[in-house]
Amino acid sequence: MTMKIALVGNPNCGKTTMFNDLTGSSQYVGNWPGVTVEKKEGKLKGHKDVVITDLPGIYSLSPYTLEEVVSRNYLINERPDAIINLVDGTNLERNLYLTTQVIELGIPVIIALNMIDIVRKSGDRINVKKLGAKLGCDVIETASVKGIGTKEAAEKAVELAAAKSLSVPKHEFSKELEEPLAMISDLIKDYSEPQRLRWSAVKFFERDDKVLAEAQLPADTQMQLEKMISRTEKHFEEDSESIITNERYDFITRVIEGTVHKKGRELTVSDKIDRIVTNRFLSLPIFAGIIWLVYYISVTTLGTVVTDWTNDTLFGGWITEGASHLLNTIGTADWLNSLIVDGIIGGVGTVLGFVPQMLILFFFLSILEDSGYMARVAFIMDRIFRRFGLSGKSFIPILISSGCGVPGIMATRTIENEKDRKMTIMLTTFIPCGAKLTIITMIVTTFFPGSTWIAPAMYFLGIAMIAVSGIILKKTKLFAGDPAPFVMELPAYHLPSLKGVLIHMWERGKHFIIKAGTVIFIACGAIWFLSSFGWTMRMVDDIDQSMLATLGQLISWFFAPLGFGTWKGAVATISALVAKENAIGTLAVLNGVSDEGNTQALIAGVGSMFTSVGALSFMLFNLFNPPCFAAIGATSREMGGFRWTMIALGYQTLLGYSIAFVVYQIGSVFVLGKGFGLGPIIAVIIVAVVLYLLLRPAPRERTITLHRTGARA
Repeated sequence: MTMKIALVGNPNCGKTTMFNDLTGSSQYVGNWPGVTVEKKEGKLKGHKDVVITDLPGIYSLSPYTLEEVVSRNYLINERPDAIINLVDGTNLERNLYLTTQVIELGIPVIIALNMIDIVRKSGDRINVKKLGAKLGCDVIETASVKGIGTKEAAEKAVELAAAKSLSVPKHEFSKELEEPLAMISDLIKDYSEPQRLRWSAVKFFERDDKVLAEAQLPADTQMQLEKMISRTEKHFEEDSESIITNERYDFITRVIEGTVHKKGRELTVSDKIDRIVTNRFLSLPIFAGIIWLVYYISVTTLGTVVTDWTNDTLFGGWITEGASHLLNTIGTADWLNSLIVDGIIGGVGTVLGFVPQMLILFFFLSILEDSGYMARVAFIMDRIFRRFGLSGKSFIPILISSGCGVPGIMATRTIENEKDRKMTIMLTTFIPCGAKLTIITMIVTTFFPGSTWIAPAMYFLGIAMIAVSGIILKKTKLFAGDPAPFVMELPAYHLPSLKGVLIHMWERGKHFIIKAGTVIFIACGAIWFLSSFGWTMRMVDDIDQSMLATLGQLISWFFAPLGFGTWKGAVATISALVAKENAIGTLAVLNGVSDEGNTQALIAGVGSMFTSVGALSFMLFNLFNPPCFAAIGATSREMGGFRWTMIALGYQTLLGYSIAFVVYQIGSVFVLGKGFGLGPIIAVIIVAVVLYLLLRPAPRERTITLHRTGARA
């Protein structure tokens, strides 16, 4: 029989690092049934019958966010055999709030006191035995980044699960609260499982909607319950939920007083670093410098070298030549030879050639995330985003979208304010994802070789467009209102483990590779067929006589004002809606990259299709127009209606087209020396309209909504 152990903890407590250490490569990732929150499971190393489940990082088991609902439903309905509760030793008070709730569930609990290495380094001391005694469960010191204590914690959890020993809450609240809770326990004992009667009593006292709905108490019992709660609220002069929150923190304070001995209040290393990186004036230049360096290494220097080798030597040489030789040897038909070499290898191979650059980029982003720096960026961005009508919570989905827009859109579910959430869904894909990086790299390599600023500029332009859009949209009736408050913990800085970074890098990169082997594989085959055959179903010598050329010419007029009105540019743009990187595969097939080294052929072919200004316009349109079909599907699901989906796609199309139009029309005057005609005049009008929308006053009436922040006031 399989034993289930759940990892539970606050965000940024080292839970995912411990999960990776405990499970190694035996992991499987999917979504929780019915929801789009990621589900991670893996077998405990050395135990084939023990499954570790990494629950979403949460601050509480109260059902406010989707993550909290998912975690609570799993713990209550699935009821794992044991729980490893990760507690950040550098921030005990905040982390133990969740611990007091988890212990009440009646499931065996082992506390992993994590980041103990940082605690010791700071000079603080925690009496582990006394802490465990006061909480009523064993405490194991761990440092998941270094693999210290993680195995011991897991083995202890297995031991507790096998013994089927239930956790018994040791914490007691004040007498004024314990008395009504005891009465509630007696009142609801027939409506709750015995092992979690304490938890149920607390939830009934808090008037938890989900618990009340599931219990279906008789009317007279509900009346008795409400009288007890109202009487207690009157005594404390607070609502029931606030009473429980304050009592939990009072208990935690008593626990900490006798177990934690802090060194003199000297600044920690993290505090000293934060004085610089979160400084009001230095934070943005430092962030800009770091992102520039990441893109410089990933795109301009090391990434280019590896990508050129992959394109020119691996695919353009070894694989292409080997496939051609093999096909000629076995005597395949010319059309089949062309399909495999020109269509499949040429298209898919060119896209895969950019994988090394993506992996390098993901490697550095994983280091920034695991080290604790990106949590600071979210804090920095909250100060800025709030001025533009967005909360710092919006930056988390935007950050995730740098890997892929789909999980970024899903991550907006943590935003309680519905207007903020919908607006973030519309804007989050403006940040360049891994797939868009291939388009950026192609344009930079072809038209701006050696440039060190264009690639990182696209990242900051994405943030700028989000900010501009936030200002404009917040002044409309659809999105007017104050942004939701943003509360998060800033973890102490630490050196990320190489293993964890590599796992994160691979998890992001493998989705791109899988897509290249499926969606792009099929698309490249279809593009090859349409570009190789005419309407008579015979192969054509001139690609301009193909079916694809005819279809492309029907829509090319739409893109002509943007500087890429040829049928090839139009087809590449439309194919990018299937998958953004498909634009590269399409251009590779249309320009016959298998005829010579992939990079040289692609540069030559693309270079003949656009002017430098047209190429910049092509890149900008594909960065800011609607995302790929998968992200559009995620948008539709999260928006919850056809109308909102159309609003999102309409705004994205309008923004992408306007940016590309203005850049091409104005750029043609100043860079290409064209006359100042109707196009540039319209471009100036567009700029004037945008400035008006930015500067016009906001609506006078603003709705203010109170939101739970998860922190004690």
